[in-house]
Amino acid sequence: MPSYVSFAQFYDGLMEDANYKERCDYILELAKRHNHEMGLTLDLACGTGSLTRELCRRGVDVYGIDASSEMLCEAMQKSMEEGLDILFLRQKMQELNLYGTINTCICTLDSINHMTRVEDVRKAFDRVGLFMDNDGLFVFDVNTVYKHQEVLADNTFVLENDKVYCVWQNSLEDDCVVNITLDFFEKENGVYYRSGESFSERAYSDELLRNLLAEAGFEVEAVYGDVSFKKPEIDEQRAIYVARMRVSRNSE
Repeated sequence: MPSYVSFAQFYDGLMEDANYKERCDYILELAKRHNHEMGLTLDLACGTGSLTRELCRRGVDVYGIDASSEMLCEAMQKSMEEGLDILFLRQKMQELNLYGTINTCICTLDSINHMTRVEDVRKAFDRVGLFMDNDGLFVFDVNTVYKHQEVLADNTFVLENDKVYCVWQNSLEDDCVVNITLDFFEKENGVYYRSGESFSERAYSDELLRNLLAEAGFEVEAVYGDVSFKKPEIDEQRAIYVARMRVSRNSE
C-alpha cells in the first residue's frame, strides 16, 4: 500500500466534502439503532484523524491506526493543536496487533478498497475479529462495484482549493480495479511545484465481503447506502456494512 507522502499534506483540504461531523453523527446514531455501546473504539485506517478527533470530542474512547507515517504525523499534529489526547499507531490493517480487545471498530472512506488483494482483506477482517469483544461491532464502508465501473472507471477529475490544484486520473483494470494517479500543483512565489501520488483500489462484491466477514467470525446485521439507513440503491457509490462479532476467539 502507498504511503501517501504528497497526499497527506493536502488530504484534509481536498476531502472537505467528506463532512466528518455528519459522518460522526451517523456512526453514533447507527450504534444506537443496533443497540450497541461504542466502548473502546478503533478508527482503522484513520488517515489524518479527522473522524477520530470528531469521535473523541463526542466523548468516545477512541484511538487511531494507519499504515502511513505521513498521515499519522498530520493526525497527531492536529490533535495536539486541539488539545485532544488521542493515541495513534502505525500499522497495516492486515497486520493489526493490538494491546487488548476493542468494543467497536470503524473503517471509513473506502479504506478497505485500498487493499487490492483478496487475501489482504481476509487477513484484515481476521485481525479485527481476533481483537473484537463478544458482540462487538465492526462498521466499515466500501466503494461499490458500480462506482468503480461507472463513475471512476477511465475518468479524470479536478479538485481545487486555495492551497493546491489536483488532477485525478483513473484507469479501469479487470472491471474491478481502478488505478489512480494524483498530480498536485502547489503555487509558491509565483511558481507551481508539482508532486504526485499513485495507488490502486479494488471493488469487492457483497457476496465476497459477507463470506470474508463470516470466516472472521462476524455476522452481517445490515448493509446501508452512504450515510443512510436504507438498503443501497442499484447505483449506490458507497455501501456501509454493520457486522457483529458472534464467534469471538477471545472467549476461547
